[in-house]
Amino acid sequence: MIGLPAPARAGIYTWTDIAQSAVPKAECGAGSLPETGLQGDVPAADRASGRSTEGYRCNISFVGGLQQQGGGILSPTYDHCSYTGTFFPGNLLDGAAPGVHVLDVSDPAHPVHTATLNEPAMLGGTWETLKVNTARKLLAATAVPITTGTAYFSIYDISDCAHPVLLNPGPGTDLTMPLPFLSHEGGFSPDGSTYWASSTSPGLLTAIDVSDPANPRVIWHGLQSLTAHGFGISPDGNTMYFSIQNGINILDISAIQRRDPYPVVPQIATYHWADGYFDQQSVPVTYDGRPYIFTGDEAGSGGVKLIDVADPADARKVATIKLEINMPANLGEHAQSATGNGIFSYDAHYCVADRPADPTALACSWIASGIRVFDVRDPGDIREIAYYNPPAQTGRQGQLVNSVHADTAVIGAPVWNYVPLARELVNGKLDPATIFGPRSGMMFGGDISSDWCLSPPMFHGDQIWTTCTDNGFMVLRLDNGVYTPPADQESTVGS
Repeated sequence: MIGLPAPARAGIYTWTDIAQSAVPKAECGAGSLPETGLQGDVPAADRASGRSTEGYRCNISFVGGLQQQGGGILSPTYDHCSYTGTFFPGNLLDGAAPGVHVLDVSDPAHPVHTATLNEPAMLGGTWETLKVNTARKLLAATAVPITTGTAYFSIYDISDCAHPVLLNPGPGTDLTMPLPFLSHEGGFSPDGSTYWASSTSPGLLTAIDVSDPANPRVIWHGLQSLTAHGFGISPDGNTMYFSIQNGINILDISAIQRRDPYPVVPQIATYHWADGYFDQQSVPVTYDGRPYIFTGDEAGSGGVKLIDVADPADARKVATIKLEINMPANLGEHAQSATGNGIFSYDAHYCVADRPADPTALACSWIASGIRVFDVRDPGDIREIAYYNPPAQTGRQGQLVNSVHADTAVIGAPVWNYVPLARELVNGKLDPATIFGPRSGMMFGGDISSDWCLSPPMFHGDQIWTTCTDNGFMVLRLDNGVYTPPADQESTVGS
């Protein structure tokens, strides 16, 4: 079924406020190697001196990892395994094993590469589509060669997580049997019966029925916005929080979940905001049974917003998580240090709650600020408890062919920071002199002097398993008593 969203009197709301405070900084204990400047910053002086090649850590230690040729963009984990996503065309330059690398992390200090998935969807660049469904033990991705992809989709049984088994050799995998969709991002419904694919421009949303994984079939398309991104889905599979350029659309997807023969997807409400843009994904959680979402912007220093969605037609923003480097007053220093390190800088990307009900911690990949971990037990008193910004791989672009950061470092200008920068300049709240520094001439030919962390940081007891684009897969351990894993820990991503 192909169509537009159902006609509805959905409300459209705009939040114009800009958050002016950062969360309290983590208090670093023994064994830490703290940041030397603002919270979240990798100062220009550290990049020049080589200090950033040591990395920065606070209440987290490195256990083990596997760098290989870089970490692609998004790399999920399941059970004792991790799956390293691919960036096209760089991953094809891995002459030994192009494709998605399967890692056995039974020994977290010594991960082992056990298999390579090389179907068309895996070779074509998985971007932000490589996802796991734990309920059905499935792994899937679409091919996204250049920001938007189409046609190829492969799905695997990961009951033996170190040795995935392809389930759809026909539709979606066979070169002569493409599927009709556009994708940049993707993910499963909670029950694993539907794989949703979304594209950036236009903002097309597609539902793929994977009830029978051997025969995936497109059952619905909807054009949701001019531009779009990822999403989060409520635990019952009936509500989608769909990321658009400057906010979210809240959609009723219950007809897809029920498999109505002629499904209609009403738009419940749209929320736009001025504080950040390119909303990335949403993590549905509850506090005392009341539904909320954590939703982050990958550009514009918007940070991560906590939104009360108990009434989706009247959602309320209750908190914003930002670092000091995201503060409007610090955007000049932000531009100074980020220039020469690529188009992205110090922004949130993927977040993970440690359980869906009454979460105690939220871990977020914060691009050039590394992995940040927050105490979120009290929504009114969120604070940072730990961070890990891995050692910069300065000058190693040629070796990291599967790193989107290394492969695109020819563009050194942090262009996605320029919108809030311009806003503050126009409003007369920023001294133009603060923008310029020793790296200002590095608009082209970046030096990858800090990593980009994009993957969801997954909780595994007191460890976090994640992948950054330059350093590859890493196992990190939370130290100094800052985190006690709840008995019902369940990493929650939202899709």
